[in-house]
Amino acid sequence: MPFPAERPRRLRRTERLRGLVRETRLVPGQLLYPMFVVPGAGVRREIPSLPGCFHLSADEAAREAREIEALGIAGVILFGLPAHKDPVGSEAGSDDGVVQRAIGAIRAECRELLVATDVCLCEYTNHGHCGLVDAGEVRNDPTLELLARMAVSHARAGAHIVAPSDMMDGRVAAIRRGLDAAGFADAILLAYAAKYASAFYGPFREAADSTPQFGDRRSYQMDAANAREALREVRLDVEEGADIVMVKPALAYLDVIGRVREAVDRPVAAYNVSGEYAMVKAAAARGWVDERAIVTEILTSVKRAGADVIISYHAKDFARWAA
Repeated sequence: MPFPAERPRRLRRTERLRGLVRETRLVPGQLLYPMFVVPGAGVRREIPSLPGCFHLSADEAAREAREIEALGIAGVILFGLPAHKDPVGSEAGSDDGVVQRAIGAIRAECRELLVATDVCLCEYTNHGHCGLVDAGEVRNDPTLELLARMAVSHARAGAHIVAPSDMMDGRVAAIRRGLDAAGFADAILLAYAAKYASAFYGPFREAADSTPQFGDRRSYQMDAANAREALREVRLDVEEGADIVMVKPALAYLDVIGRVREAVDRPVAAYNVSGEYAMVKAAAARGWVDERAIVTEILTSVKRAGADVIISYHAKDFARWAA
């Protein structure tokens, strides 16, 4: 047989051919868009380290949500900046809290858009840690009741999905019990199952005003060197009742996403985090990269690795390009 016997380039000759045999397909309906909600009315304030993203009051969040729904994006995930912080994050579980008010405003405006919420104390505590602190240590078990109360409050306000990101041991079981006992058996639990202690979170910490006031989060978030441990965390969350499991961040952990996808039969989510977004925006602003091409490649790589759901600050841009 004359050389070459195989000619893979035959299927790459035109865009129509490439599309015909494309293995990985990403659509806006597989994306969630993060939003940061704040007290007040008429607030729309750009976040310096996250160009194109804003601090939004409940009314502005509802207006933004209408645009997101029209773009075909599956839903939003809400992060709250309360009016007041204290050592126990009192406002986190308040039925009149900033996230709870935003949920109501968005649900009143959007019929189909999914509303997910971050369940964690770091934005609500004055020390910036994800759990209760005693004698300089983040205490696991006393934190669980507060997380469950927060999740129930979000479900009562109308959240479809609650997403604990704290990485306390046993929090998925505690939240599931709390939701079921309060009559919210249909509330979906998306667990940040393998959340790594990462340098890619910097812009988020500015956006959410959640930088720890002492120490760091390495005693509860995962070590970046560990992959087998991620599988253990994921399996525990599945056993405790998680409906969806997530790996965070995405780009530096594509191998972990792939291993999780093979290990469990639950949908797998990945968070394309703030630092990943900010680096692309900074390079694009200087003309160093083609933003549309590189964002599409990044999101496709996360999908190819095995993610069914992607949380990304790029979601709106991608949806516009896809249209």
